[in-house]
Amino acid sequence: MDVEQLKEDVVSGRVTPDRLIDIVVTLQRQLQAARQELDQAQGQLEAAGQRIAELETQLGKSATPKVSEPFSVRAEEQRQQARGRKRGKRKRQSRGRRKTSAEKVAQAKHTEKVFPAGVPESDCWLSHTRPIWRLKEGEAVLVAYEVYRGPKNQYGQIPGAFGRSEFGIEIVLAIAYQVYVIGLPFDKVCLLMNFFQKLNLRKSQVDALLNRLARQWEGEFELLCTLLANSLVVHTDETGWSLHSVWAFLSEQARVLWFGVRKDAETLRQILDPATFAGLVNSDDAAVYANFTLSQKCWAHLLRKAIKLTLLEPANAEYRRFTDRLLEIYRAACRVQRDRRLSAAGRAGKVALLEDELLELCAPMWVAELPPGEGPADDYRRLCNELMDLLLREQIFTFVTAEAVQQPNGETLTPSGTNNEAERTLRSPAQARDAGRADKAVSGTRRRTVIVSVLESLRLYLPTYTLSSVIAEVDHWCATGRSCFARLAKQLGLTGPEAPINACAGLLDRLLPLPDG
Repeated sequence: MDVEQLKEDVVSGRVTPDRLIDIVVTLQRQLQAARQELDQAQGQLEAAGQRIAELETQLGKSATPKVSEPFSVRAEEQRQQARGRKRGKRKRQSRGRRKTSAEKVAQAKHTEKVFPAGVPESDCWLSHTRPIWRLKEGEAVLVAYEVYRGPKNQYGQIPGAFGRSEFGIEIVLAIAYQVYVIGLPFDKVCLLMNFFQKLNLRKSQVDALLNRLARQWEGEFELLCTLLANSLVVHTDETGWSLHSVWAFLSEQARVLWFGVRKDAETLRQILDPATFAGLVNSDDAAVYANFTLSQKCWAHLLRKAIKLTLLEPANAEYRRFTDRLLEIYRAACRVQRDRRLSAAGRAGKVALLEDELLELCAPMWVAELPPGEGPADDYRRLCNELMDLLLREQIFTFVTAEAVQQPNGETLTPSGTNNEAERTLRSPAQARDAGRADKAVSGTRRRTVIVSVLESLRLYLPTYTLSSVIAEVDHWCATGRSCFARLAKQLGLTGPEAPINACAGLLDRLLPLPDG
């Protein structure tokens, strides 16, 4: 309504007073209705705001509040006990009475007699009967061994007996392989042994057998460390572990894996001293490996850095040309290494040509001495500088002129330009670490170190690496009192009174000491 027009109409008499009153009343009614609608909308808005606030509060809170302390029944019982409240007696599940040796002998399916070596059977008498679980034709059977005694107190030696355990050495080796080489947890190993070999095992028995095996093989592990320190070619790499790091050392004479040790120069000095080691060390370009006399840096690491540049900037023609040329130089070096027609002098001449090609490729960026930058351009600068540094230190084409070495099983090991073998060896430990199946205590890392190193080293000494061949070799250790590692160390003059002082003696206790008690 136009207020000015209404005033003129009232003054001129066109709008009567009654009509004016009707208009005012109508406007008041409309105003009152608008106020009611506004109050109603305001109420709805306040209710909606309150509901939104409630929902935001609920969303800000988790469904189940997190607590820092454990809230299991056992944890609550421990807290009650700390407050002085008596703990109720828990009923233990009975696993049944432990069977006596006589009961086990009665359940045995086979009986074998064991006589002292070199003593006529007529001069011997039965001393005792010992039941042992053995694998016969892929199935676990209980064998009762009748041990006879000779006139000079000699006893028959049970073949393949694992100390005083009721399980044969082949069962212990099968368990160790499944746990530490395949990477199965204890409960799955028990299921597999029960399913395939019909052997009912508990996890506590698996744990006890592995502890016993590690203690029995500690001397063999020390011999492997000695053989490693006197090898000709060593591939090494490391990765993170639940405790510190896991470090792999692979040579033509030993494959040693250290679990739970620090990755520093002092640890490396104790395992493989750069000051005394005269062989070839194949590794990445980490600073801890910088002091070895003869080194080969991994080409795979360098090539991956170059390939990464082409993936970050596919349109950069300079990165593509650099990567293609670097790969051509590496392939040419591999061809020179495989060419048996070349003499040592001819191979050295080929290496000089390869060095010139690498110098031509990297020198422009290296001579420019560009300041540090960011992004792929800085990665390209650092890669060129790294290649030139390795070239000047003569650590990039060492594998081309290095001589092949022979493993104890007769196979020939050719030095490689990459460190891929060590990386592949650490793949399984890395997967165990990521899956939470890594050891959490020093005792576990020590046990794993010993067993894995011995089992992996046996690959270098056996023509075929199978359970039967490993069992035969370990049985030979027990019969002769000397392992294949000890025989090689003796052959090389590394053991015995005439050998020099063994710096590796007691290395296990120095790097992985057991806690007191």
